[in-house]
Amino acid sequence: MKSKICSFFIILISTFAVSQEIKFSELELSIPTNSTTINGTLLSINSEVKAPLLILIPGSGPTDRNGNSTMSKNNSIKFLAEDLAKENIATFRFDKSVLSFTKEDTKKIDSLTFEVFINEAESVIDYFIKTDNYSNIVVAGHSQGSLVGMIAAKKKANGFVSLEGAGRSIDEILIEQIGLQAPFLKDETVKILNELKIGNTVEEFNPMLISLFNKQVQPFLISWIKYNPQAEIAKLKIPILIINGSKDIQTKNIDAELLHKSNENSQLEIIENMNHIFKEIKGDLTENMQSYNNPELPVMKELSNIITTFVKDLK
Repeated sequence: MKSKICSFFIILISTFAVSQEIKFSELELSIPTNSTTINGTLLSINSEVKAPLLILIPGSGPTDRNGNSTMSKNNSIKFLAEDLAKENIATFRFDKSVLSFTKEDTKKIDSLTFEVFINEAESVIDYFIKTDNYSNIVVAGHSQGSLVGMIAAKKKANGFVSLEGAGRSIDEILIEQIGLQAPFLKDETVKILNELKIGNTVEEFNPMLISLFNKQVQPFLISWIKYNPQAEIAKLKIPILIINGSKDIQTKNIDAELLHKSNENSQLEIIENMNHIFKEIKGDLTENMQSYNNPELPVMKELSNIITTFVKDLK
């Protein structure tokens, strides 16, 4: 009798161990593009059956594949990618191309445009299409990456996910932000942006606006302003999931609603208490800001649940 009980527990432990096996494998990938090499991490599902793939495009600034930068370390994209892989959705996340530039690459930096980001994302999508290893390919863009992703996904992906993406052009958002933070600079901001919208650079302006409009940044802003997220998302003929968090202090819910209204194929989800980097915030602005440098705080499970359902429901 004793040996039978022991055998039972051995079987039970073995079964539990199998269920706890890692469902995915991690692989570092370098994908060549016309501008540079895109470096990222692929989480592949350990299965003989083809799994869907979600390509995660990072947000603005020198952001890496994990959602981190020199100013912020929160592992938001890393945690999301791993949560999705646990649900049998393969993921590829990558570093912004600017992270591969050196101080000597001044020509590359000066010639950087929004189109470069779009072309790089298209190259990444094309790379995975050619492998023919996936049941579906879904593009997900975070923040600035939402606009990049919705343009790159056109005629290439099976689905698109906007994560905390703007619903208005960058000039509208900058005017709003300056109006709230420094109202006395709003009129000058409008004048500068009006010039940039018609392709003109601006030499002289209030030094307090140098971080926004320095000479090196202006060509990039000129290329970015041309794209209206509402117009771009309206061009998509694929299923769309639009997600925003109620505690996002960077992208307002109205932006998600504007995107949703622009395409009848879209699904809108506002996640209660989620902030811009997918973390749960129950308190005030201080808690929200502190989360940007908390690499241990997990992303909200509701986020991966919503994305998982969307991806697995694709035909």
